[in-house]
Amino acid sequence: MTNPEIGVLMMGVFIVTIFLGFPIAFTLIAIGFSFGYALKGDIIFGQLVLKAFEVTTSDVLVAVPLFLFMGYVVERANILERLFHSVQNAARDVPGSLAVATLITCALFATATGIVGAVVTLMGLLAFPAMLRAGYDKKLAAGVVCAGGTLGILIPPSILLILYAAVSGISAVRLYAGAFLPGFMLAGFYIIYVVTRVVLNPKLAPAVDSGEPRLPFLTVMRDLATSFFPLAFLILAVLGAILFGFATPSEAAAVGALGSLVLAAGYRALSFARVREAVYLTARTTAMVCWLFVGSWTFSSVFSDYGGHTLIEEFIRSVDMKPWQFLLFAQLIIFLLGWPLEWSEIVIIFVPIFLPLLKAFNIDPMLFGILIALNIQTSFNTPPMAMACYYLKGVAPKSVELTEIFAGALPFVFLVFAAMIVVYLVPEIATWLPSALYDP
Repeated sequence: MTNPEIGVLMMGVFIVTIFLGFPIAFTLIAIGFSFGYALKGDIIFGQLVLKAFEVTTSDVLVAVPLFLFMGYVVERANILERLFHSVQNAARDVPGSLAVATLITCALFATATGIVGAVVTLMGLLAFPAMLRAGYDKKLAAGVVCAGGTLGILIPPSILLILYAAVSGISAVRLYAGAFLPGFMLAGFYIIYVVTRVVLNPKLAPAVDSGEPRLPFLTVMRDLATSFFPLAFLILAVLGAILFGFATPSEAAAVGALGSLVLAAGYRALSFARVREAVYLTARTTAMVCWLFVGSWTFSSVFSDYGGHTLIEEFIRSVDMKPWQFLLFAQLIIFLLGWPLEWSEIVIIFVPIFLPLLKAFNIDPMLFGILIALNIQTSFNTPPMAMACYYLKGVAPKSVELTEIFAGALPFVFLVFAAMIVVYLVPEIATWLPSALYDP
């Protein structure tokens, strides 16, 4: 066989092992090492060691464990219930107030944690039963929780954007600035959709406050001041330090991690057991990400040495695609990969395949990254591998069927597609803020 054919064989072996359930990071290392040893000999040993050292000393990746630790501490600070109820009281006059409060809470909490499973599970235990008790439609309530819980994938400080910055070489600061408006635009789409549906069909979300006394304005503001604003201040302080150049993402993440400990202490939720658990979860997730980087580099470098990347590039160029067709093709591949793979694996392993082609099609790598962050949200809510739906099913009442959760989540998937189209047609939504802040 010629070298490109061996590269295709490598990819085929990797895909088969994925479906057999082997750990992906170590599968990448094993396949890359095996084929690399056959091609390069003993030199592959030194390259593997050097890459592992490079990953563990990367300035960009230092932000990953710090943001993860911040998220895990905030998640365990037991502020979600207070946050949800304060937002609910503030939005009680809005149609579908419980659903709107859920989305706002999810957006803020997902921004603070960025951990989809945790946000969906916690909101599934808190907001979902509250909506069901109020007579909300099961499908609408389920869709709100599943869609809101995934917003942290896109809204800064997003771990996905840090990983994309590491693989693409783009400034994480510019990516954060670029994702800011699209992220909150998508959250706005969700809220507009819910309010519109409830206005058209009030039976979907009956008013929950008809027999309850209205809280005084000062009481509502006090509740917001003790639940919503402290967390919002922490997030805005971290983002503001990054966006306005006061600190690098790693430095801001360190301040955010310290701030999360102070916040937890302020809510009397700081304990040695909780900190130990947060440290353990942070170390486990960070190790997974780092080994994925090492495995991905090992595999992709050997794959490239065999001519695999060249073969893919020549194939795509031979099809004579227009830029929008290539973009649609790439996003479709990423959408399909979201079913069997985690988002981190997609960004680290498969996105680098498309990056060298962006210049040929005159596509802004930053815009491409924002579209990926939008796209990957669909994988959490698209059957049959909709993990957000399974997270919710795990904590939902037994009367709620998985098919009902799927049906509720699908409209929000189409809203993500709509947001992707809007960002593509009006790229200034993603590019204006970075240009305004950083371009002379």
